[in-house]
Amino acid sequence: MKYTAAHWGAYRIEGDELRPVEDDPRPSRIGRGWLSAARDPASRVHAPMVREGWLDGDNGAGRGRDGYRELTWDEATALVAREIRCVRKSHGNQAIFGGSYGWASAGRFHHAQSQLRRFLNLVGGYVGAHETYSHAGAEVLFPHVLGLTNRGMFDAMTSLSLVGKHCDLLLAFGGISERTAQISSSGVTRHDIGAPLDRMRERGGRIVNVSPRGSDLPGAEWLSIRPGTDAALLLALAHELVVTGRADEDFLATRTSGWPEWRAYLLGETDGAAKTADWAAPLCDIPADDIRALARALSESRSMVTVNWGLQRSDHGEQVIWAALGLACILGQIGKPGTGFGFGYGSTTPVGRPMRWIGWPSVSQGRNPIRDAIPVARIADMLLNPGAPYRFNGENRRYPDIRLVYWCGGNPFHHHQDLNRLRKAWTRPDTVIVQDHSWTATARHADIVLPATTPFERDDLMINRRDPSLIYMSKMHEPMGQALDDHEIFRRLSRHFGVEEAFTEGRDPESWLRHLWARAQGVAQENGFALPEYDSFRESGRFDVPDAFEEKVALDHFVADPEAHPLATESGRITLTNQTIAGLDLPDCPGQPRWLMPAETLLQAQADELHLVSGQPDTRLHSQNDRGSEAQSDKIAGREAASLHPETAARFGLAQGDVMRLWNARGACLAGVRLEPLLRRDCVALPTGAWFDPQVVNGAQLEVHGNPNVLTLDKGCSELSQGNCAHTALVRIEKWTAPVPPLSVDRPPRIHSGHSS
Repeated sequence: MKYTAAHWGAYRIEGDELRPVEDDPRPSRIGRGWLSAARDPASRVHAPMVREGWLDGDNGAGRGRDGYRELTWDEATALVAREIRCVRKSHGNQAIFGGSYGWASAGRFHHAQSQLRRFLNLVGGYVGAHETYSHAGAEVLFPHVLGLTNRGMFDAMTSLSLVGKHCDLLLAFGGISERTAQISSSGVTRHDIGAPLDRMRERGGRIVNVSPRGSDLPGAEWLSIRPGTDAALLLALAHELVVTGRADEDFLATRTSGWPEWRAYLLGETDGAAKTADWAAPLCDIPADDIRALARALSESRSMVTVNWGLQRSDHGEQVIWAALGLACILGQIGKPGTGFGFGYGSTTPVGRPMRWIGWPSVSQGRNPIRDAIPVARIADMLLNPGAPYRFNGENRRYPDIRLVYWCGGNPFHHHQDLNRLRKAWTRPDTVIVQDHSWTATARHADIVLPATTPFERDDLMINRRDPSLIYMSKMHEPMGQALDDHEIFRRLSRHFGVEEAFTEGRDPESWLRHLWARAQGVAQENGFALPEYDSFRESGRFDVPDAFEEKVALDHFVADPEAHPLATESGRITLTNQTIAGLDLPDCPGQPRWLMPAETLLQAQADELHLVSGQPDTRLHSQNDRGSEAQSDKIAGREAASLHPETAARFGLAQGDVMRLWNARGACLAGVRLEPLLRRDCVALPTGAWFDPQVVNGAQLEVHGNPNVLTLDKGCSELSQGNCAHTALVRIEKWTAPVPPLSVDRPPRIHSGHSS
């Protein structure tokens, strides 16, 4: 049997078609457009390319608008090697930025980020990036307040199956969406997020979705909160529990530190404003009596307080997570089955999955001699402000001076904010090299483009530590055009630097797969079971880990005996007031959970402004598969569809199927109009991931495809984490009455055939 796998599912290969594996109860919608996207000849890069303006010395001015000349592979690798050598000689390896976000493939060997880093480390190193766009706020905050990395918290998360069996009141900030639960980094075979919630409902449990969108948790009680005010609601719930004598003072005294100081803030003793339900009601647009009733219900029930990843992707985003953790501490139900505190249920498939994690092997990236790195969401700041100071997690740093960007298997012109600003920043490096299978916006903004294969065009292994099945990813068809796999591209480049043997270790891709499988067999043996021989696995295509089911309760050992199992925090306990963070004296991230006014908010908006909700799409992963049939069929007049409440649409003279313009000071885009009754009337929801298509229309810059990141705010959510602020943005809308401009992403850039001299 032949299989393949992706971040959104596992599939049987049946001739020229894909079928979801039989035991996937809710196959992903994303997968329906995978094959058509990978086979779209207009979007694939067919040969190595060099940008004409770069050859003419335009200093990056033509990136995103220019035409290309075709190269041979020998010409292309020699040109890339020349540019790397030139930058190393003139500026050192600290002037090379190695960009890759790691989502190009679910395969363990053909993992673009690992292959890029392995190569660059062998030729002197590079400036990299740390944290993620997904949850940088948590990645930096959790070690301070829980003594756990975000990965450690992920692994320890209370299993959703226990929530289904034991929880009576699930309070979900940002919802628990099957839209985002379609995906898992490194691959997934089963989508089962809904079963525990169904079980909870069958038991008569109460599920409350706190979100501007009712669809973020279908079938739940909807608490329609004003966007950006979740921290205020959490503080008010905490305050209500304290003043009504419902706080678990024993838990607070023995398992937390800094409670007296935070209690003083809640009661208004430090700033003169008690965080009452009446204080929060006008901020959150939720009646004070409803807040008081919810607090009472939480204290009288077996309760779980959980926060979606998306909420900390906002101004002061750390405060929401920290306040939710604080509320759970006041309830005193952390460490018990199915209750306490959760982070990220539904944000990806494996969060809360009841299974044992197994540390499968991966390709070694080597050691990076360059120690400099930036927070991942600060790339535009870095390119625009070389040498400028910035703060991160208590450190005073300076941005490096980047002269060469090498991006492999990723698309920052999807996931970054304020794309017009990024586009300006992208003109600054001397050379931009992009290695990808498609003409993404990032590839169209490159000087040298190297065509890579898709997962359908090579063999690989899906061995995800957070999934109970291992999949042999069989090659389905030959590479399109002159595409090579990432390993082969870097092997050829390595030869120019005399490190080919070190890069390959004498192995071709088939030998690497066998090597990884042999190491995996050793890991399996350590975990009490045996993997089949490689050839047998390749023939069968799938192996299911035996006895994989394992339920977890977050922080149970610590709660049971905090002296014997202290946390790795400054106090050994959960820190509700953290002296280390307080000592940093950050105005945008104080030493305890607080309410801070966002940089852009409906609380200070003009009457015609709406809050932009830019969540993940249902039809693709980030911008992957946007050219596929499923994403294309969901568009309106070829544009991404933006949702409005019917009354909001009527207010602006809009109807289902219209095209509208969204704009603010940062940019403007077009989008189709879709009506959504379960959306707040002061919001517009435009999913991320439409391929960035900036054009000049009627003398003004306009993104014509519906990419919301021309509208989002590019700043750190605080100087603690420097995470992104994608969900802090206000926009205006109007009906588009002019002819709808044709898309440029429907066709490749202008290409001159014949080889460059």
